[in-house]
Amino acid sequence: MHTSPLPATRRNYWNDSRSPRYSLTFAVPLLALYEGLAAALSQSNDGVRNGADVILKSAFNAAFGARGPLIFGVLLLGIFVALIMRDRRRSRDALKISTFAIMLGESVLLAGVFGVFVGLLTAQLVAPLLRLALGPLDQVAWPTALMVSLGAGLYEELLFRVILVSALLWSAKRIFGWGPVASGLFATMAGALIFSAFHYVGPYGDQLQLGSFVFRAIAGVAFSALYILRGFGITAWTHALYDVMLLAARGT
Repeated sequence: MHTSPLPATRRNYWNDSRSPRYSLTFAVPLLALYEGLAAALSQSNDGVRNGADVILKSAFNAAFGARGPLIFGVLLLGIFVALIMRDRRRSRDALKISTFAIMLGESVLLAGVFGVFVGLLTAQLVAPLLRLALGPLDQVAWPTALMVSLGAGLYEELLFRVILVSALLWSAKRIFGWGPVASGLFATMAGALIFSAFHYVGPYGDQLQLGSFVFRAIAGVAFSALYILRGFGITAWTHALYDVMLLAARGT
């Protein structure tokens, strides 16, 4: 019996939404939202930023001082634009607004699914589920917590998926000679543990608790798998919206 492939429109969406011209363009508004909100709140929140943002910009701060964050932002945006333009020259297809709308809908749906899946799985593994503390962020204003949540989607995905998971995948394949499945499992699990541990480091890190560590490790597995399957843009927005949903739930 012959099995037909995916319909052309669905196959095209799957491939297009992972491509740099769509994935990175989709991430640019998230970058603008986070940086704009961080700039607007800089005088009232004592310079609180997302931790992954601080790590990624630390070398630029050391090298260029106060201009470091601006230089990093210009460089990051320049890399995005260069990759987008190169991909557009290769494809020669006009960008479709409908594709971005579907990507946003997919991100919203995935954020909700992840919230239920991660919460239920954690509750099965750690009972009773310990409260997810925000550490000092419990005391900051809601706009600042929102800004940090948006930054988690962008900068934590850059640091822990684009850089870390990609490096672990490359190492497993090139150094250890593992196949794609073993390499993917190794990168996903190791990246998830490092991702979870990161949330307990620094002045705004959480108090280490088993429940919250397992919760974030499972979330790390989910986001790593999503990055491998769906690319950076959808994963970044899914993570940001997922964190915003957690923030809203804690505020109710």
